[in-house]
Amino acid sequence: MSTDLYQSGYARTASASSELYSEGLRQHMLRVYNIMGLGLLLTGAVAFATANTPVLFNLIFGTPLRWVVILAPLAFIMFLSFRVDSMSAARAQTLFWVFAAVMGLSMASIFHVFTGQSIARTFFVTSALFGAMSLYGYTTKRDLSGWGSFLFMGLIGVILAALVNLFLQSSALQFAVSVIGVLVFTGLTAYDTQRIKSLYDEGAASETTSKLAVMGALSLYLSFINLFMLLLHFFGGQQE
Repeated sequence: MSTDLYQSGYARTASASSELYSEGLRQHMLRVYNIMGLGLLLTGAVAFATANTPVLFNLIFGTPLRWVVILAPLAFIMFLSFRVDSMSAARAQTLFWVFAAVMGLSMASIFHVFTGQSIARTFFVTSALFGAMSLYGYTTKRDLSGWGSFLFMGLIGVILAALVNLFLQSSALQFAVSVIGVLVFTGLTAYDTQRIKSLYDEGAASETTSKLAVMGALSLYLSFINLFMLLLHFFGGQQE
C-alpha cells in the first residue's frame, strides 16, 4: 500500500513539475515574441516617420551619412552577440530598442521605392510565412540542430553574393540571391525558434532567462526583417 502511495505521489509531483515547466516555457516564448513584435513596430514607425520627413530623409540618404546608417545595424548585432554575456538584461534590451530604431532609419528608403500597398502586402505575406515556420519550429519533435551549419553556409553565400552584386548590378544574380535568401531565412526561423526553446533549459536564473529572451527576439527579428526585404523583390510594386 505504501509503495502505491509513493508512486502516486511521485506521479503527481512529476506531472506538476511538467506543467510548471510548460507554463514557464510558454511565458518565455511569449516574452520573446512580444519583444520582437515591439521591435518591428518601432522599426516600422521610425522608417515611416523618416521617409515622410524630407529634411531628415535628405540629411541621411542625400549625404555620406547613409552609409553610417546602413552599416550601423551590423555593428549593433556584432556588439550584442559578443558582449551580451557581460551586460545586464536591462542594458541588452535597451540596446535592442536602439538597434530597432536604427534599423528603421536604414529602411526608410523603401517608402520612396515601393508603393505603400505593396509594402503592406509584403508585410502580411512575410508574417504568414514567418508565423508558419516559427510554429513548426516550436511544435516539431524533429531535431533541427543539423540545419545550423547548412543554413549558416547559405547565409554566408547570400551575403557574399549580395556584396558582389553591389558592383555587378545583375538582375539575374539579384533574383537568385532573393530566392536563396528566402529559403535560408525561412529555415532559420524554424531553427532559431527550436533553439530558443532548448536554450530556455539553461536559463534557470531570471537574469539569464531575460537575456535569452532578448537574444531570441533579436534572432527572430532579423529573420523577419530579412524575409521582408527579400520578399519585397517579388511582391513590391515600384513607385512611378
